[in-house]
Amino acid sequence: MITQDTEHDGPWTPTWKPLSPEQRRVLGVLIEKAKTTPATYPMTHNAILLGCNQKNNRDPLMTLAAADVERILEELRVLGAVTEAHESTRSTKFRHRGYEWLGVERAELAVMAELLLRGAQTLGELRTRAARMEPIPDLPALKPIVAALVKRGLMIELTPPGRGQIVGPRSRGSASGSTSSSPGSPPDPAEPKRSDRAANPGGRPQAFAWPPARSAIDSGVPSWSSDTPASRPLHWTKKNSA
Repeated sequence: MITQDTEHDGPWTPTWKPLSPEQRRVLGVLIEKAKTTPATYPMTHNAILLGCNQKNNRDPLMTLAAADVERILEELRVLGAVTEAHESTRSTKFRHRGYEWLGVERAELAVMAELLLRGAQTLGELRTRAARMEPIPDLPALKPIVAALVKRGLMIELTPPGRGQIVGPRSRGSASGSTSSSPGSPPDPAEPKRSDRAANPGGRPQAFAWPPARSAIDSGVPSWSSDTPASRPLHWTKKNSA
């Protein structure tokens, strides 16, 4: 059963910054659990740890330690993506600030949570997974959400529209040159090309998660090699200068 979390819709002014793979995982878990299991939200360190390391609905799989989660939560708190739940009295608990930080509304946040947790995927996969969190009954209901996220520079179409279309996340901007960057933000990484997907023998980009890791800012394009172990995060490779 879907239960909406307690945050309110915007409009918000996004203030997000590029995140590491581990930061994306922690933020994605907080958003997911707020929507799917509100009775256990806000979340303790241990509950977040279990959510990060669970085997289902995660790509790539991770094995974080308790100290890792504690450190990442502090990093996200400094960035403004996470806050401590002050109403908690027995143990320290945490809330996400995804609506404000990403500048999205309820259904959009559900879609972005899936991108944080799993990366690029087909529209059918994205609808099925995001519908766990918000009512998205079918593909026609998803497409306006995707279109809005694409228009605002939060998502890119990796394959042409049609059956089996794959969409993926990106950091900022759009192909037309518009941008959702905040003042003083780092430059955009190069966007993945559709030809990059064709080089993947598996037929799909692997573990392309949003926002990009900090190292992606100075790098070129995401590597989607089919032999990348699931336990290893996406890495980016520089373009040749020639």
